[in-house]
Amino acid sequence: MQPEPEDLGGGLWSVPVPIPDNPLAYTLVYAVESPRGPVLIDAGWQHEDAWASLRDGLGTFGIDVADVHGVVVTHFHPDHSGLAGRVREASGAWIAMHHADAGIVRLFNEVGHGGRRAFELTALRRAGAAESDLTGPTQPARVSPPAIPDRELSDGDLVDVPGRRLRAIWTPGHSPGHICLHLEDGDRIFTGDHVLPRITPHIGLYPYDTPDVDPLSDFLGSLDKVSAMGVEEVLPAHQFRFRGLGERAREIIAHHEERLAEVAALLSPRPITLWDLTAGLTWRHPWAEMAQQARRMAAAEAAAHLRTLETRGVARREGTDDPLRYRLR
Repeated sequence: MQPEPEDLGGGLWSVPVPIPDNPLAYTLVYAVESPRGPVLIDAGWQHEDAWASLRDGLGTFGIDVADVHGVVVTHFHPDHSGLAGRVREASGAWIAMHHADAGIVRLFNEVGHGGRRAFELTALRRAGAAESDLTGPTQPARVSPPAIPDRELSDGDLVDVPGRRLRAIWTPGHSPGHICLHLEDGDRIFTGDHVLPRITPHIGLYPYDTPDVDPLSDFLGSLDKVSAMGVEEVLPAHQFRFRGLGERAREIIAHHEERLAEVAALLSPRPITLWDLTAGLTWRHPWAEMAQQARRMAAAEAAAHLRTLETRGVARREGTDDPLRYRLR
C-alpha cells in the first residue's frame, strides 16, 4: 500500500509519488525546507496521477509547487527524474544532478525513442538472442527523456539549499552518476536507489561490452564508502526509512558476492554466449516467462557481473566477434 505524505520533522517532508504499472509502486520524494522555498530530492514518474500525488502531497504541508526552489535528482531514471521538468515549468526551479548522469540525459534527448529502441535490439542480438526473442511487447509505454539539468554536481559539492548543509556523495553503480545526499545539519542521508531496506537495485552494463567500465565494482566500492558513515537515519527513494546504513550496505555486498559465484559457476573452458549464461541464472521469474525488457535488463546485470569477474581475473571474453562469449580465464 502507498503510504501517506509525512512530516519527518526538522523541516523535512516525504511525499510518495506512484509509479504506474510497476512493482516498486511509488517513489518517495523528499522536500527540504529553506528560506527560498523547498528543495525536492527526486521528483517521481512523468504521469498525471504522479503529478497529482506530488502536488497534493506537498499541499498537505502548505507547500505550493510554484514555490519550489530546486530539484536534486539522485539519478536519471524516469521514476526519479520524470517530473523534474514539470516542476521547473511550474516554479522556475533549477534542476541538478551529477555530471555523469547529465551527459546521459543529453544523449537521450538527442537520440529520441527510435534511437534508443534500435540500440536495445542491437544489444540483444550481440548478446546472442535469437530473432524470435526480439518480437513481442517491450515496454508498456514510451517514456519521455528527462529534462536537461541546469546545474551539475560533483562528489562533495554542497547543494544550493540556503540555511542547510546538503552534500552530494557520488555513489556510482546503479547509474554512472548516482548520488546520495547527506543532510549534515540533520544527520540523515537520502540514498536514492543506492541502499534500499529490503531489495537491491539493478546494476547493469550498457552496452554489454563497454570497455573500461565496471559498474558492479563501482557499486561495491560505493557501498563501502557509505557504510563507513555514522548517519543516524536512512531515507531511501523506495520502500521505507530505516537505520543501520552500514549493516544494510554489507548485506548488499554479500548478495553480489553470492551472485558473482553463481555466474562463475556457469563458466568453463568452453565459451558460452552472454544470452545463454543469463538464461542459466536464477531470476525472480522463470526465464521462459520473462518479457523482452526484463530479459534485456537481466543480460545487462549478467554482463556487469562478468565484467567484475574479468576485473578479478576469473573470466575473459572469447574473441572479438559477435555474439559475446565468455569463458574461464
